[in-house]
Amino acid sequence: MLNPADAAFADRLAGVLPEGSVRAPDARYLEEPRGRWEGKGGVLVLPRSTAEVQAVVRACAEARVGIVPWGGGTGLVGGQIMADGPAPVILSLERMAAVRAVWPDENALEVEAGATLAAVQEAAEAAGRLFPLSLASEGTARIGGVLATNAGGIGVLRYGNARDLCLGVEAVLADGSLLGGLKRLRKDNTGYDLRHLLIGAEGTLGIITAAVLRVVPRPAVSVTAMLVVESPAAALRLLTLCQSRVPGMVSAFELIKRTGFEFLAEKMPEVGCPFPVAPDWCVLLELGLPSVFEAEEVMAGLYAEADEAGLVQDGVIAASEAQRQGLWRIRESIPEANRLVGAVSSHDISLPLSAVPEFIPRADAALARIGAFRINCFGHLGDGNLHYNVFPVPGESRKDHEGSRDAIKTCVHDLVHEMGGSVSAEHGIGRLKVGDLERYGDPGKVAAMRAVKAALDPAGIMNPGAVLR
Repeated sequence: MLNPADAAFADRLAGVLPEGSVRAPDARYLEEPRGRWEGKGGVLVLPRSTAEVQAVVRACAEARVGIVPWGGGTGLVGGQIMADGPAPVILSLERMAAVRAVWPDENALEVEAGATLAAVQEAAEAAGRLFPLSLASEGTARIGGVLATNAGGIGVLRYGNARDLCLGVEAVLADGSLLGGLKRLRKDNTGYDLRHLLIGAEGTLGIITAAVLRVVPRPAVSVTAMLVVESPAAALRLLTLCQSRVPGMVSAFELIKRTGFEFLAEKMPEVGCPFPVAPDWCVLLELGLPSVFEAEEVMAGLYAEADEAGLVQDGVIAASEAQRQGLWRIRESIPEANRLVGAVSSHDISLPLSAVPEFIPRADAALARIGAFRINCFGHLGDGNLHYNVFPVPGESRKDHEGSRDAIKTCVHDLVHEMGGSVSAEHGIGRLKVGDLERYGDPGKVAAMRAVKAALDPAGIMNPGAVLR
């Protein structure tokens, strides 16, 4: 059993940390973006160094007090919020935000875990490089949390998830010992790769305190277009066409449904729509090309070929940076419009690419047997990640469907599982999806995860209740 982080324990921590490092948590550390839970925390700790993190973890290990790591608080599955059990230590790394070093010729940089994703992008840009991981919350999300959840975003198609952009990590393990893995190597076959064990573990095996990240040369020219397609099947064929004509240069390929435009018109009309009538389906496509290409000519050529093949029905090619930002604003505003409408149930799922066109109508039909809903299906088609979200019809609110939420989620996730997909594509398990992991996870994998957890965190102090019950 764990013990609470009570006043006596707070005094103990204050005795081993610099003044101002220990205090009571305010509301922002106890909330999550969707307002589903209210967390608890006995004490907030704000270390300034890896050595101070070690001191905190050692004290927690000795006293059997739980630790909830807190990055930017942007997680959507409750990994940063502990609502039940003895009040934990909330450990925020926001004061550990330094960019320690940049090696442009090696395409690498080293940062502390509290650096925001936007700060890392800026450091890469200052060095003439690109850190290509991009999220709507990049101004708030911190690298420790990004790695702990193996975050995805819009650039996965070309550059991979967070784990693909990480060369090494420094982490504090559950006994307070240090895993010093800050190497800049692309090849290192010296046994188990503990970096990849910690990435995606959501703070349940250790606390990432710093990382060496991979950056890439910036594309010399980019071009963005929004193309109208008849269906997701046509969008998938368009993706194949683009990848065959400019292999390795498709930076983003986002699927958008008409419902997204409707929600924007309803809640954020200032965002606008580039077409006279919102299309049933469209794709936001971005190419990043070497300087030998005329970007707009390449995009126009792709459009012409796609039009001849019957894959596109209309389109807008951005002719300026302002137009490019306008197209991206549409895509990036859809989650906020969704929030303002109020989802009954949201689903972060992934499927084999070829299964996406079949999944969408099957899921729509299955939900229609439960009730009348609006579906906003959008997301990163290039890597098979859909945000398949269910909303009330006009005149109703999500409160009218509280009794249906579990049935809706089960309906969607059962179909995803049946079709060989994942019920958590890029948001992680957190506390929200612990039951889903138990229901859909491979038994051998779950057993192995439990064995790893028991070996590295036998007292269960690291983010208790997240990922594994």
